[in-house]
Parts: sequence; C-alpha cells; structure tokens
Amino acid sequence: MRFDPKPISAESVAAALDKAHRYRLLNEPSAAESICLDVLAVDADNQQALETMLLAITDQFEHENNAGMRRARDLVPRLDDEYRRQYYAGIICERAALAQLHRLARTTAHGAAQSAYASFREAMEHFERAEALRPAGNDEAILRWNTCARILDRNPILAPAPREEYVPSFD
Repeated sequence: MRFDPKPISAESVAAALDKAHRYRLLNEPSAAESICLDVLAVDADNQQALETMLLAITDQFEHENNAGMRRARDLVPRLDDEYRRQYYAGIICERAALAQLHRLARTTAHGAAQSAYASFREAMEHFERAEALRPAGNDEAILRWNTCARILDRNPILAPAPREEYVPSFD
C-alpha cells in the first residue's frame, strides 16, 4: 500500500521551514527532510528548503549507504548560485568523510581510511572554490576547510591511497 502525502498550503511554508530546522536540532533529520519535501512540493525553488533538506540528508550519512549521498548531490544543481553550489558540495563531501571516519573507528574495512581521506580532500577542494566566490565578510568556506585540515592532521591513519606503478611484464 502506498500513501500519497497531503499538500501543505503556501502560507505555511515559513512555519514549516522553522519546524524543519528544529527537527534537525533535535537530531530528527528524517522528519526535517520530510518537511522540506512538503515545502518543495509547494515551492520547488525554495532555497532554504533545498539547503535544509541537503543538510538533513547529510545528517543521516552515518546510518545510510550511498543513496543518501546521491540524494544530497542531486540537490546541489538546484541551488541558485555557484558559491552555494560549491559550499554545499563541500559540506556533502565533508559529512561523508566524517561518517566514513566514524565507521572506521568501529571497523577495519579495507580502504576506509583512504576513502575518508579522499572525501575530506574533495571537500577541501570545493571549499577552496567557494572561498574564491564568497561574498564579502563570509568566511564559512574557510572555516570548513580549516576543520577538514585539522581532522586530517589529527588522524594520521587518514592518508591517500598508495600510487600503484605500472610494471610491464616481459613474458
């Protein structure tokens, strides 16, 4: 059986977004994501709903597989300026790396440290691009880059994958 969501009114969008923000603060990201879907059904280009939903999805990375990553990345092109697209692409990578780092603390999955390192570095690249586009007085991309750098510095287990060199066979 499938249930079709009931639509919300356009007048309730601001209150719904406030509620979505509160649900994120209460560590209920799936409820926040659901509210954002309701808002986007009424106002497909609502930037606050897109940002909140993207963050709510990334809040769930530690408990999800790659489907959450795809859902979050699918929202990035809908953001209305390049700075925010780069910044939030960085947030997605950073949070994926943090989820990988937390999983690494619980297991010794092969390649997990290299994967987390690669995700942090990808996040830092997005933050560098966002920094170049940032509005005056907005250093949030720098703050995020610094966080990633400090995490990498404090966790020497996180390192790039070793480069494999091609050695020709002379059979």
